[in-house]
Amino acid sequence: MPLDFRHRVHTPFAPNLDLPPPFRAVTLREVGDAFAHAKKIAADSGAGTLVQVGRFDLAEFAIVLEPDEPLRTARRALYAGLIALVDALASQAPPEKPINIDWPATIRIDGGLVGGAQLAWPTGVREDAKPPWLVFGAMIRAVSMDPGEPGLDAPATALDTEGFRGGSDGLIESFARHLMVAIDAWQQDGFANVARTYLSRLAREKGNRHDLDDNGDLLVRHVDKTVVERHVLKSALATVSWLDPATGGPRL
Repeated sequence: MPLDFRHRVHTPFAPNLDLPPPFRAVTLREVGDAFAHAKKIAADSGAGTLVQVGRFDLAEFAIVLEPDEPLRTARRALYAGLIALVDALASQAPPEKPINIDWPATIRIDGGLVGGAQLAWPTGVREDAKPPWLVFGAMIRAVSMDPGEPGLDAPATALDTEGFRGGSDGLIESFARHLMVAIDAWQQDGFANVARTYLSRLAREKGNRHDLDDNGDLLVRHVDKTVVERHVLKSALATVSWLDPATGGPRL
């Protein structure tokens, strides 16, 4: 079993989200940081704890996971979380609205950057050791704060600009349900099924073939080259390319 949900919690939970068991919600005030707080409480709160920040302009949340495999392969939980997030977005999207991922974890809607995901684990864990927890964090721009008119070449976008319906709470609730589906598919059919689904959402250049190695690295095979290009997941996760450190939100 790649990921485990354990029924133990020592943190207060918030009843405003309608989450399936075994998820438990912890809501922070608007100035909170869901990803940082989830990492802080992960060891005590246990798998299934979902930290949400109560903001109107962002859907910001993080989920504690407890993998049952070594860190080297457990990082692939990022892809299961991204599948769940994209599927949740698709459930709120207008018909035929393009939703794609820039590897490893930047999400674009109709070409515009809307947010993304990140992954954390305890420091000092060896690659061949099972980490006591992982934290998958995500942030999606729900409301555009830019007074300008959106355009086809806009580098960033927001859910309200793109005609999405359902709100931040609805998105998080849908994510939780879709994450259960993604984890179940991983458990039943192996990671290959998760990899195929993730790669189908990945933005790519025509003629290139993309695969995921057993440790989550991205392998790119160019149609006119024999050398396989490797993109290392561990290194990519060290920098959150979609996040603006100055604002604490998705880049514009």
